[in-house]
Amino acid sequence: MSEEMRQESWERLETLVEAGDAKRLEDYLSTLSSADIARAISRLDEDDRAGLLTLLEPEDAADLIEELSDVQGADLIEDLPAHRAAAIVDEMESDHRVDILGELDDEDVEAILRAMDPEEAKDARQLLTYEEDSAGGIMVTDFLLYRETMTVAEVLEDLRRNAEEYADYTVLYLYVENAKGVLIGVVPMRDLVLKPGGAALRSIMIVNPISVATDTSLDEVEQLFDRYGFVGVPVTDRYGRIAGVVRRADAEQAHGERTERTFMRLSGIVGGDELRSMPMVSRTFRRMAWLGLNLILSVLAATVIFLFEDVIEQVVVLAVMIPIICNMSGCSGNQSVAVSIRELALGLIKPRDFLLVLTKEAQVAAVNGVVLGGLLALLAFAVKGNPYLGLVVGAALALNTILSATLGGVIPLFLRRLNIDPALAAAPILMTVVDMCGFFLILGFAALVLTRLTG
Repeated sequence: MSEEMRQESWERLETLVEAGDAKRLEDYLSTLSSADIARAISRLDEDDRAGLLTLLEPEDAADLIEELSDVQGADLIEDLPAHRAAAIVDEMESDHRVDILGELDDEDVEAILRAMDPEEAKDARQLLTYEEDSAGGIMVTDFLLYRETMTVAEVLEDLRRNAEEYADYTVLYLYVENAKGVLIGVVPMRDLVLKPGGAALRSIMIVNPISVATDTSLDEVEQLFDRYGFVGVPVTDRYGRIAGVVRRADAEQAHGERTERTFMRLSGIVGGDELRSMPMVSRTFRRMAWLGLNLILSVLAATVIFLFEDVIEQVVVLAVMIPIICNMSGCSGNQSVAVSIRELALGLIKPRDFLLVLTKEAQVAAVNGVVLGGLLALLAFAVKGNPYLGLVVGAALALNTILSATLGGVIPLFLRRLNIDPALAAAPILMTVVDMCGFFLILGFAALVLTRLTG
C-alpha cells in the first residue's frame, strides 16, 4: 500500500497544502464527501486551514465552505486577510454568504464588506438586517424578474444572452412585476418554453402568487411549504416588491440548524455553537459561563439542606428519597419548558398568555403529581413499613411536580418578555427552584412528623 493511501484525509491535506500543489489539492477534495471534508478540516491547524483556502480559486473555496456548517465555515474565513475572504464571500450564494458573515465579529464583517464587490456588499448589508430565523434571513436574492409587458420571445432571448450569469440560479420560476415594481405574477419555466413567442407575460402568468413578507417567521414558512408543493416562494417587502426567494431546501436546512442550536443551548453551550477546532479560550469561556452560573444556583439550593441537617441525621432514608423527588419533578418541569419554547417559536402563545399556560399546565401536573406521589408513597411504605414516611415523600413529590410543571410552563414566557433566550436560561432557573422547593417540602414535612418517623 502506498504512503498516500495510508494517510488520513487531514494528513493528506496537510501534505498537499505544504507542497503548494493547488491542482492535486482540488482533485483530492473532489474525492471526499462533505462529512469527510468537514472532519479533515477540523483536524488542520490555523496555518494549514488558511493555506488551504489560499491555494484554491475563490469560486472553489466558496464551494468548499458551502459544504461545511456555518460555524466551521466562519472559522475558516476569519483566518484570512479581508481581501482574500471578500473574494471568496463574493462567490457564495446570497443566503449562505449572510449565514457565514453572521457568525463573524462585527469588525471582521465590516472589513470583508468593504473589500467586496460594491453591489454584492450592498445586498449582503441588506440581508444582514433581517432576523436569522425569518424569510428575509434565509432567502436568496438571485432570481429572475421581468416586466409584465415583455413577451415570451424577449424573455427567452434574455435567458440565452445571460446564460452564464444565470447558471448558478435555481431557475424553476420567473417572477413578473408591474410598472410600479410590485410583484403581480409567477411563470413556471415549463409554461414559458411551451407558449407562443409573441405572448406577453401578463397573459400566461399565474396572477396573485402566494408570497411571504421579509419578517415572516421560519415556522410560518415551513407551514406554507407543508401546505403546498412549492419548491420556492417569493419574499416581498412592505411595498409588495419582490426582495428574494425562499427555497424549500433552505427552509428545511434552517429548521435543522435552529434545532441544533436549541439543543446546544439547552445542553449549556452559550451561543448555541461549538466545535473542538475553535480556540480553547473561546470554548472554555462558553462553557464556564454556564457552569459558573449553575454552581452558584446549586449552592443556593443546597443551603436548604443545612437548615434541616438534624432531620436527615435522624431519618437517613430521606437522603435516598431527596434525589428521586427532585429528579422526577425536574423532568416534569423540563417537559413544560420544552412545550412552551416550541409554542413560542410557532407563535401559538405570547408572553402575555401567562394565565392560560398556568391553567393548562396545572391541570396536567395535578394528575401526574398525584399518581407519581402515590406510587412513591407505596414504594416507601413497602420498603420501610412506615405509613408516615410514605405520606411525607408522596406529598412532597406530588406538590413539587405540580410546582415544577407550572413554573416550567411560564418561566419561558417571562424570559421572552425580558428578551432573554428561554432555551438558554429557563433550565437552570427551573432546576434551582425545583431543587430548593423539593428539599424544603420533603424535609419540612419530615420535621412536622419527626417523632412518627423515628419512633
